Amino acid sequence: MSTRIEEVRKEVTQLAQSSSSAQELMQAMVKLLHHRMLKYNWVGFYMLEPGAQPPVLVLGAFEGAMTPHTRIPLNQGICGAAASSGQTVVVDDVNKDPRYLACSLETKSEIVVPVFAHGTVVGELDIDSHFPAAFSPEHQDLVQHCAALVGKKMESRTA
Repeated sequence: MSTRIEEVRKEVTQLAQSSSSAQELMQAMVKLLHHRMLKYNWVGFYMLEPGAQPPVLVLGAFEGAMTPHTRIPLNQGICGAAASSGQTVVVDDVNKDPRYLACSLETKSEIVVPVFAHGTVVGELDIDSHFPAAFSPEHQDLVQHCAALVGKKMESRTA
């Protein structure tokens, strides 16, 4: 695992310990990931809107360019696929994935990791890169760690 990934993993773990809420953690986490990980050109959380029927993901904390996709139904896009399946989705070339909802012509690859609280998907961490195949297994592990920290913080709030 690269030194930078190890450093960032430690930093997000410290953020999780020092944040007073899940919202504060998500804000700090997107800033850190966007700033420290050079290929993470857009970093954001989409959270499931409580009680919305049909279920919809709503843009939360993010760093990067504005996106037209502030609300995403679960049956749309890579974000919808990850939230619906509860599985991490890594796309090395968004131009070859018909599910991709174009936000930026510069985006070449994307990773979306579901956030779980109390065993249920409550949202996801979405990262776009201007580089093809930007998300190695080490990056996937880092992003999954970040999503898990947010889920744990959400659980501790309601416990």
